[in-house]
Amino acid sequence: MSVYTTIEKEQLAIFLSHYEVGELDNYQGISDGIENTNYFVNTTQGRFVLTIFEHHSFAEMQYYLNLMHHLAHHKVPSANPVADKKGDYLSLFHNKPIALVERLDGGSIIETSVDHCAQLGAAMGKMHTAGLGFSSVQSNSRGPAWCQQTAIEVQEKLSTDERKLLDDEVGFQLEQMGNDRRLADLPRGVIHADLFRDNALWHNHVFSGIIDFYYSCDDVLLYDLAVTINDWCLNDDFSLNRDKVTALLSHYHQYRTLTTKEQEYWPTMLRAGALRFWLSRLYDKHFPRTGELVHTKNPDDFKSILCDRIKNGDDYRDYWFK
Repeated sequence: MSVYTTIEKEQLAIFLSHYEVGELDNYQGISDGIENTNYFVNTTQGRFVLTIFEHHSFAEMQYYLNLMHHLAHHKVPSANPVADKKGDYLSLFHNKPIALVERLDGGSIIETSVDHCAQLGAAMGKMHTAGLGFSSVQSNSRGPAWCQQTAIEVQEKLSTDERKLLDDEVGFQLEQMGNDRRLADLPRGVIHADLFRDNALWHNHVFSGIIDFYYSCDDVLLYDLAVTINDWCLNDDFSLNRDKVTALLSHYHQYRTLTTKEQEYWPTMLRAGALRFWLSRLYDKHFPRTGELVHTKNPDDFKSILCDRIKNGDDYRDYWFK
């Protein structure tokens, strides 16, 4: 959520005139995150988030925004896109897709509790269940094939030990899951794929909604849980906190039944999620993009997470719902 594309006040006022949202009051750029340009926008009729999509095509964005509307319509706590006067969620600004989304109450948290994880697990269960009724399908652009290609691109930037860790893990994931697909015998559906702490909002410690669905895709549902738990359920040494993991999975299980097969592949998915985000942060560090407000994240955190998941994977299979 950095600012790469600047929108001037007059340009924003013209953009908003195509919506039934009142007149522009004020706006400001958002510096968190790394992928898209985002602004908080306040009008005489409400509070919104304006996003200019720096790397997604118009067709991709149609998928994301339609998914967001589908989930909101099915009472999943999530941000709902705003339709313009023509009924469209999406338009163009400087040849880039641009959209207006309702701004949810609250903000993100840094420190997580067992209760936070329980509430988030329930929200994910609702999201995955509602997503089963979404008819469009989009492949995961950051799936196994992307991991293999990105590993090649960042290799020369790494130490000898890091290259070995990366080579070994890419090989392990290829052996476990195949070249360009996740395991076919695990439940699949719509996943968020990026549900970190900065993509969930809280108001007085009550969960208010999921935001930023712009990596959403069709993939293994267990992988989405692994990505989320790798961020939300950590101890200070990057190991997993059993109470937080079991709270999240137990409340998720109330909305979608987790299976014995999923438990079997749980350690592999935890490693897959750690690998994906170690690679993306390595790429962003060594091949940075320029922007007015740009925030990059430390790849070493996910290297530590991956090392822990490799070391303790067998134990984590028992970190399951109660």
